[in-house]
Amino acid sequence: MSIRITALTDPDRAGASHRLVWLASDPGGNPVGSAFLRVFAREGQNHLAELDLHVHPAERRGGIGSQLLDVAVAAARDEGRRSVIAQVEAGSAGDHFLRAKGLRKVLTLRYARLSLEKADAAALRKIVGRPHPGYHLVSWDGTVPDDLAATFAASRRAMDDMPMGDTDYGTVVWDVDRVRAAAAAVAARGELLHTVAAVEASTSTIVSFTELVVPGDGTGDGRHYGTGVLPEHRGHGLARWMKALSVLRARELHPGLGGLLADTADGNTHMRSINDALGYEPTHQSVQYQLDL
Repeated sequence: MSIRITALTDPDRAGASHRLVWLASDPGGNPVGSAFLRVFAREGQNHLAELDLHVHPAERRGGIGSQLLDVAVAAARDEGRRSVIAQVEAGSAGDHFLRAKGLRKVLTLRYARLSLEKADAAALRKIVGRPHPGYHLVSWDGTVPDDLAATFAASRRAMDDMPMGDTDYGTVVWDVDRVRAAAAAVAARGELLHTVAAVEASTSTIVSFTELVVPGDGTGDGRHYGTGVLPEHRGHGLARWMKALSVLRARELHPGLGGLLADTADGNTHMRSINDALGYEPTHQSVQYQLDL
């Protein structure tokens, strides 16, 4: 079967990334597959592109995925990328396809879910109420308040050394404008952003944070976006403390919310142990592949 590949482009190239898109269609014009290439543009990640490729199940094993992969890789080279990464569910057709195409598996992510109905509220309140000398918790909804914005942006470097396996992920460079833009992007999707942070009392600076995004109608499942503690403040139980408050706030603010979803790198044993202790239950795994250009 003859397949037509139509290229589309994202007209907005002013942000942290832009997208290139290809649509595969059969002779009758019916869509049979697609490829999206996210090209990172900001300092620290401007060597990287992220691929999301799909072929209709009924059309697989006919070369469509290979054609889409070829055009996406060629475009990544044209964009001066060094690496292309792609994430798929472990054991899926995409997993087998990327491995067969010679991409290298660089990371395994473990997914877990906390049922808010089953969450032990008393145990969570006990964790939150336990003193952490020299620190206190703050929380906000949506965009960070102006008086906390600078130290919140600075605290984002806590994610620089998060376990990422062998992924050539680079470093996300944060400033106040980027923090605010990220919050605005969540709001533009109609979702709600909730943040809990730990403040060092002696300096009044944020030294750790955890973020949770909830559907706009407060139902379904929320998603943890990131939890980080600056290296010089680790070992004080701040991540567990913040996450416990985040769960309690989700229960109180959104009584219709079903659960909270978390994904953690296989090598991040510390965060996985925190999630396990808070009652998160494993759901599935995904794997990340990388092509070095």
